[in-house]
Amino acid sequence: MIKKFIDKLLGKTPKTAAGTPLGKRVEVPQAEHGIDLGLVDERAIKVVKTLTDAGHEAYIVGGAVRDLLLSLRPKDFDVATNATPEQVKALFRRAFIIGRRFRIVHVVYGRGRDHEVIEVSTFRALIDASADQVAGNEKTSKGELAGKTSVVDASGRVLRDNVWGPQIEDAARRDFTVNAMYYDPQRQVVIDYHGGIKDSKKKLLRMIGDPVARYREDPVRIIRVVRFAAKLGFEIEPKTRAPIKEMAALLDNVPASRTFDEMIKLLQTGHALASIEELRKQGLHRGVFPVLDVALDEAHRHDGREKFVQLALADTDRRVGEGKPVAPSFMLACMLWHDVLDRWNKLKATGEPAFPALQQAIEAAFDARIGDISGRGKLAADMREIWMMQPRFERRFGNTVAALVEQPRFRAGFDFLRLRADAGEIDAELAEWWEDYSLGSDEERVALMEVARERDHARRGSGAASRGGPVSSEGAGERAPEGADPARKKRRRRRKPSGGGGAGEAGPAAPAAE
Repeated sequence: MIKKFIDKLLGKTPKTAAGTPLGKRVEVPQAEHGIDLGLVDERAIKVVKTLTDAGHEAYIVGGAVRDLLLSLRPKDFDVATNATPEQVKALFRRAFIIGRRFRIVHVVYGRGRDHEVIEVSTFRALIDASADQVAGNEKTSKGELAGKTSVVDASGRVLRDNVWGPQIEDAARRDFTVNAMYYDPQRQVVIDYHGGIKDSKKKLLRMIGDPVARYREDPVRIIRVVRFAAKLGFEIEPKTRAPIKEMAALLDNVPASRTFDEMIKLLQTGHALASIEELRKQGLHRGVFPVLDVALDEAHRHDGREKFVQLALADTDRRVGEGKPVAPSFMLACMLWHDVLDRWNKLKATGEPAFPALQQAIEAAFDARIGDISGRGKLAADMREIWMMQPRFERRFGNTVAALVEQPRFRAGFDFLRLRADAGEIDAELAEWWEDYSLGSDEERVALMEVARERDHARRGSGAASRGGPVSSEGAGERAPEGADPARKKRRRRRKPSGGGGAGEAGPAAPAAE
């Protein structure tokens, strides 16, 4: 009691038993924070109003407030309240309580692809010495976790955190100062406990409390600090940065599904290339994500994958910057393609037929790079379809050509083919042919197939062999039907034969939306 009184006199910030500063509530008016209310989702405002009308406190919170302060339109809006999950659910027609580790409520507006989810969490108390401890993790200690609200493992990682508390503690338990602010859209006031507005202006990522202890509570914060630094162009405060490499081993105890989801977020920030460079800069370029090891480590083998992956990530960043959707399946298919391609070629060299060899190569890549995540339904199915489509593009005859164009995932498979051409892996003529065919009229499609057939006959007649890709369009000497040569109408100059494929001139492929 005496120490608290002295700290108050000296202006010191009070701390919890775990040493985390509680901070001091500061209300910042609109004239100072400058948030444009027009950037705020109307549905988030409606959730806040519904909760406050019912007598509860409610605020837009976290990354949305950070982005609003930077004059960015947030992608997602979260709300924090002193209402319990059950009380929140009772106030909305379509609301669902989810999660065990952290119980939250999803309030859903709209249906289908146009639906919007506002995530509502209850103010939580700080984890302290009173939390129960188990020796295992979420999977091995399910029995011990049952019925408990606050649990940590032997390393201090939070396994269960459903103890409600005041807003001041909720702010202190958040990770970075710029993510610990609360915005009241009705009064247009920002509640700031830890100098988040100041750090936002300084473009600084600073951990609340002791970084080592906070990384132990949730090792995924190591990935989050890298993602935010790359996405926002912020510097990582020295004390926050110092323990990152040392703490990285704690990620081994995090469920693979959670680190997998964080990796997808890392690639979909619109700054995937910058994120990968930041991972390398922080010493996290090996072993954190088995899938990303392809880009962070093995790419330096210069076996062709480096250029391919760089083109894919650069194009992903471009699409996100243009507000276009990006399919995770397409990104992952690009990341793992050379694993698949290497094994596929080895299996074909032993005499295995092309399609069975490709299926075996795909399964081996999933086992080596993704593990049990490979069974994640549509994601894995879409990746397989993109890959299995590639040898089918080399067959430009018969009814299978029209059938391939009509497949739901044709655009993703074609974009992948175009990316292979841009990387110099195959002859660009093949990608151009399929583009012309997919956009052509019935008459143009017939002419294109005739051109492809004559070129194929000319190639076989001259004894030329295709090695690792479709034949070049050069030197066949054939003549297309009069008045119809759509296969050549977009090419202004002829390309040199490339054997395994020449460098394409078109821009990088655009990953298809799911």
